[in-house]
Amino acid sequence: MARACGLGLLLLLLPTVGASMPGTVVRLDKAALRYVSEIGKAPLQWALRVTVPHFLSQSGEMLQPTRIQILNVHVPHFHLDFIAGFGVHLLAAANFTFKVFWDPEPLGLMLPVVLLADARVAQGSIGTPVVSISSCNSFFGNTSTLDGGNSSSAALLALLQEHIKAVLRNKLCLSISNLVQGLNVHLGTLIGLNPVGPESQIRYSMTDRPHITDDSISLDINAVLFLLGKPIILPVNATAFVLPRHVGTEGAVVTVGFSQDLFDSAFLLLQKAGTLNLDITGQLNSESNPLNTSVLGQLIPEVARQFPEPMPVVLKVRLGATPVATLHTNNATLRLQPLVEVLVAASNSAFQSLFSLDVEVNLSLQLSVSNVKLQGTASVLGDVQLTVAFSNVGFIDAHQVHLLMGTVFEKPLLDHLNALLGVGIALPNLVNLHYVTSKVFVYEGYIVVSGGLFYQS
Repeated sequence: MARACGLGLLLLLLPTVGASMPGTVVRLDKAALRYVSEIGKAPLQWALRVTVPHFLSQSGEMLQPTRIQILNVHVPHFHLDFIAGFGVHLLAAANFTFKVFWDPEPLGLMLPVVLLADARVAQGSIGTPVVSISSCNSFFGNTSTLDGGNSSSAALLALLQEHIKAVLRNKLCLSISNLVQGLNVHLGTLIGLNPVGPESQIRYSMTDRPHITDDSISLDINAVLFLLGKPIILPVNATAFVLPRHVGTEGAVVTVGFSQDLFDSAFLLLQKAGTLNLDITGQLNSESNPLNTSVLGQLIPEVARQFPEPMPVVLKVRLGATPVATLHTNNATLRLQPLVEVLVAASNSAFQSLFSLDVEVNLSLQLSVSNVKLQGTASVLGDVQLTVAFSNVGFIDAHQVHLLMGTVFEKPLLDHLNALLGVGIALPNLVNLHYVTSKVFVYEGYIVVSGGLFYQS
């Protein structure tokens, strides 16, 4: 697997197959090619250690086989460039060290080789990314002997060298092609669903062939969120998303843009799954918790009349309206409009509804990246707005209830919401791929994750 991944980091974020849904763009710049060049030397060196068949030399009337072994392949230079509209150009310089098991004394040889290859990056028939070698050539330098040479004749040495070059000429490009085929298998790890919650997942998919310039490769992909196996469909058609050229961190390895539609889908999923709902329960024996009928009775006379003895109160927070996320430059906000029902446990253990409140709370979102997940934390912006929706206890002074709700409602809501946002949502990735030193930038209508990549084999 490590062999495939060396060159594979060029396409680390290619997505999987899916339906047309919210827009995401992944862009890899030349910094990504430099990173691939650094970590790709080892798997390339391993792939080039081909088997060299015996060299047959004439000894009298018989052919004498001589075993040849590649002791080492060292790649001091490995360079990748984008080919606009096509793929990637590979240039590698390799030094091959051979041991020739001649009798009576083995011979050491060193042969420099330059490899040139062009790799096409396309979209496969089932929508997965496919990389293929379209052209490959090897160029050989002069062979030099090691360990002071050998007593063999110059003519025999020349035949030996031609034998080695002929073998490498046939096998090296095949080895690179096999390496790329292994990469395509590894890209298959993108297929499948990444969990978002216990019953929800996200899947990324290519929508078209990659857009390749002399400086970068950009991938238009879709992010589809699923709840209980069913896709989350926005009320309106998602609009096409174009990632501007100069956004994020300058010189970043990868830049990933997420449109407003992805946020809308994510919060619609949370709302449909019911995970934004919560119950806030007061403890009767807690002196610091005002969620009981005694405290409410001081604000609402009818509560004091119906419940002369203190009883615990429960707030059932239910989110009927879809949360609204808004992205402005350097500012991400979220508006929640839950219905809060205030209940008290009756003597028969059933709950009795006292009143309900329509609540509006505006939150500021701070976004960050951890490993392969986009995470968030929220804080309340301004005052929580509430109005009385229904009452079984007569007139309610909304202002007085507002003071109480601010005490008992905000912190549990934030704790619950931040626990959900802390779980995060998976970014496009391959197995063993991590995002590092990544920053999140908020722009008008979209966000950008920009930073580095680290592959851990």
